[in-house]
Amino acid sequence: MKSNLISKSETSVLLKTISEKWGFECPKIKNLKVHQISDEAQIITGNGIKILKINEEYLPFLSETETLKKFPSVMVDMGAIKFMCKGANVMRPGIKKFTEFEKDKIVCIIEESQNKFLAVGKAMVSSSEMENIEKGEIIKNIHYISDKFWETGKTIYD
Repeated sequence: MKSNLISKSETSVLLKTISEKWGFECPKIKNLKVHQISDEAQIITGNGIKILKINEEYLPFLSETETLKKFPSVMVDMGAIKFMCKGANVMRPGIKKFTEFEKDKIVCIIEESQNKFLAVGKAMVSSSEMENIEKGEIIKNIHYISDKFWETGKTIYD
């Protein structure tokens, strides 16, 4: 895996882009490091931050609990957990509770017994639309515990 520090100007552009996409201010960080995982994926690390970039999508890394708490979330029942950890999308029947979210926004998936973050995905419908749906896919699962990004991310220390 190739890793390199990015310049201060690249860092500020990147943090600005992420802040706009995520809808909240990212902390100012001086030295960001980019770890190339594959042609389409990178893990970006800095002082207290870890971001997963897949193609043009920026996701909070699953180990970053404080960052994950800032995003909308859905809580899934125990039956959904094993499917989520294999990359399945979140289906409407598995959702127990949720906060408000918009279509195409990042949503975190939490399991109900330990309140742990299981996955990060992209909303396929808004939470208001979801209230009227009884079945079907609600969130596209992009990054989940035990995926290749998770396994690689565990080996990266700043």
